[in-house]
Amino acid sequence: MRISGFASGMDIDTMVRDLMKAESMPLQKMQQDKQVLEWKRDDYRTMNKLLLDFRSTLTNMKLTSNYRAREVSSTDEAKVTATASSAASESSFNISNVTQLATAATLKNEGGLSTDANNKIDPSKGLYGQDAKFLGDSTNVWKQGAVETKSLKAASNDEVLQLGSAVHDMDAINIKLNGKSYEAVSGVAVADLEANQVLVDEATGSLSFKDGVLKSGATVSAEFIAENKTQTQTLTADASAFQLQRGSINDLSLDVTEGGTTTTYTIGAATGADNEFELTDGTNTIGTINRETGKILFNTPVTEGSEISATYDQNYTNFNIGSHTSNGEVSSNFIVAGNESLNSVINEVNKSNAGVSMFYDSFSDQVTLTRKETGNYNGLDSKDPANGGEVANREITTSGAFINNVLRFGNGTESGGDNIKLNINGLDTERNSNNFQVDGVTFNVKQTFAESTTLNVSNDSEAVFDNIKEFVETYNTLIGAVNGKVNQEFYRDYRPLTDDQRESLSEKQQEDWEERAKSGLLRRDTILSGALSDMRNDFYSPINNAASEGGFNQLASIGITTTSNYMEGGKLEINEAKLKEAISSDPDAVENLFRGTGDTYGEKGIAHRLTDTVNASMDRIYERAGRATATNQQYTLGRNLTDISEQIDRFEYRLNQIEDRYWRQFTAMEKAMMQANNQATAMMQQFGGMGQQ
Repeated sequence: MRISGFASGMDIDTMVRDLMKAESMPLQKMQQDKQVLEWKRDDYRTMNKLLLDFRSTLTNMKLTSNYRAREVSSTDEAKVTATASSAASESSFNISNVTQLATAATLKNEGGLSTDANNKIDPSKGLYGQDAKFLGDSTNVWKQGAVETKSLKAASNDEVLQLGSAVHDMDAINIKLNGKSYEAVSGVAVADLEANQVLVDEATGSLSFKDGVLKSGATVSAEFIAENKTQTQTLTADASAFQLQRGSINDLSLDVTEGGTTTTYTIGAATGADNEFELTDGTNTIGTINRETGKILFNTPVTEGSEISATYDQNYTNFNIGSHTSNGEVSSNFIVAGNESLNSVINEVNKSNAGVSMFYDSFSDQVTLTRKETGNYNGLDSKDPANGGEVANREITTSGAFINNVLRFGNGTESGGDNIKLNINGLDTERNSNNFQVDGVTFNVKQTFAESTTLNVSNDSEAVFDNIKEFVETYNTLIGAVNGKVNQEFYRDYRPLTDDQRESLSEKQQEDWEERAKSGLLRRDTILSGALSDMRNDFYSPINNAASEGGFNQLASIGITTTSNYMEGGKLEINEAKLKEAISSDPDAVENLFRGTGDTYGEKGIAHRLTDTVNASMDRIYERAGRATATNQQYTLGRNLTDISEQIDRFEYRLNQIEDRYWRQFTAMEKAMMQANNQATAMMQQFGGMGQQ
């Protein structure tokens, strides 16, 4: 228990606090030393970040593309233009006799889709509901079942996956493993499967891949046809409507269990409204169904707690589109529910891997398929009459009654799909695209022409100059920052502020003080000074390798020298005219000066030398100041911080003991004085009593 001045009248709290201030002086110094170490560590890491950024610049300077930038000039850019990569040689190309340009194959359907040109189909409405509007033969187009989609994840390698229901139509099934399509087959052994096939058990709905294909965690997506779909719901509130999960309903059996009685309703007569039919048990009508949308409306709300169970199938169709492409022949299968619109079919085709885009023109009422790539990949000339009319010779293929009969592509006409034909440097040749590459040069032919157009590939001296100039500027920025730290003034009298000192200063005064306290912590630092010295040596030392003989072997020879102001610490300056002349006269020698290779220091180009120096400097800084993710025991300053933190902990423990001792002493004094005061009071009372006698 602490007693504070009750008997003595002294301010014991203040006295102990003042005594502890004197005792705490060494602690404050240790805390200041710790703060200085943390600031120094952070300064080192800031310098390392600059070195890291500079190393990224050096990595780019070791790339050929920085010295072999090419430009291409054309004698007629209206006909041919070109760009060149760094791999292109300085050369010339003569392009002539361009008799045809590469075109994309386009398959145009046989004619208008609609029976009545004045009452055309609506591409935004369901296809099955407009069946009568289509001119094409819809016989055997629409089938009945339930379109299902599943996403399955393999729990183990070679797992047999389950779709959850039997497969009703093997012609309408799409299986993808991790986004890649697989051919669905049945009636074969797993061992006989090809690597791109999946075995489907139609009766059980199981999926089996060839051994080793399906890995644990893989995702399998499936779109298939079940015989029907059952949808059950117990009502949590009175319901005046019920929505089926599918549209274009063909047949429906609706069981409504209300008050313990189950009644079955089926689709009855049409009501006269679009796609609307009665739901009847043969005697009574419970409501209506819109067969297009699958929405059921009840004449009287079905009460809460009742169970509704709907078993139904829907109208659907399927088709396939394929095309010959640069990756070989590709194709995609499509399953279309009857309530889907032509617009949705077009969208599905356009985002598929079939390699084509579909387009419907409402004015002409026609549809086209256009391959996304130009060129002839089927090997046949579309302009040859013997090939143009044969379906088997098309670049774009279609199969299925819907696309061939309803959309009328079966007897459609294909055009285009041609290669560009031209003469390059005297050789007649072809390419699949009007944009093609030869020896690192990418040509863009814009029109047909007979006369020769010349394209010259030359070194882009200006681009190379800009790359070197940017490198020099980055180096100068680094040198300025490092020199600033190494030569920064150190203020010995400005130590980190203590809490008491902060209380006596304004915020601005604290900022000014702290700025000076942080200044000069890396003044004359040996790691940074050594890095500066090594980098200067890297620049000034001659390059001596096989490629430097007779060429440029020092920066000064291409117009890059140090500034005359020694206070700038070795910054570089460029004689632009001399550097541009060097790049134009001997670009290979300039490249070797920066990125030359060899086993010895003298053989290495400047970029390689600097990279070695920067790496070594960064390693030394890591040893001293660590990385942001490093523990204190992994670098020197960290170990110093740990040591001083332990000293602080021990000293704070000692201070607590000293403070307790002071309080025990003052408390004992107070108790003694209280006892003395009590004795004096008792004596006074006794003396006062004797006087009254």
